[in-house]
Amino acid sequence: VIPPPVIHIESYSEDSISFSLKMTTNIKVSGYVVNIYWTFDTHRQEKRTLVIEGEKSIQKVANLTAHTPYEISAWARTELGDSPLSFVHVVTSGTRPVSPSLKAKAINQTAVECSWTGPRNVVYGIFYATSFLELYRSPHNSTTSAHNITVLVQRDEQYLFLV
Repeated sequence: VIPPPVIHIESYSEDSISFSLKMTTNIKVSGYVVNIYWTFDTHRQEKRTLVIEGEKSIQKVANLTAHTPYEISAWARTELGDSPLSFVHVVTSGTRPVSPSLKAKAINQTAVECSWTGPRNVVYGIFYATSFLELYRSPHNSTTSAHNITVLVQRDEQYLFLV
């Protein structure tokens, strides 16, 4: 039986998490697959996937949000097959940024100008869809460090927007 890997949180800050991965077995490990999950505004779950080569590993994941819960899951790839998943949870330190105030204005039938307020020198994600279900499961999205963006949409549809 292949055991799940051990994920140990080494440190965390307002915008990063460092963790180590190891196996408690003599089975040869070729690498790990790690998923980092977090929820955006209770509507959208985000995920970042890392594919890591080698037996032991310390990783640092940066560009995270302050005071946000993250779930890290990992499994090992071994000479005998993939291991079961293991999970850890961590909340980054600091104060979570205030949610931006979004305004969306139709320019024409296929373009919407989105603008918002918020801190400078950060990356914003803009998510849009024609229903709450689509907004949660598979929205259109774009990122920018500006405070506005023009998105192209289908004509004769109503859209929901999040930033």
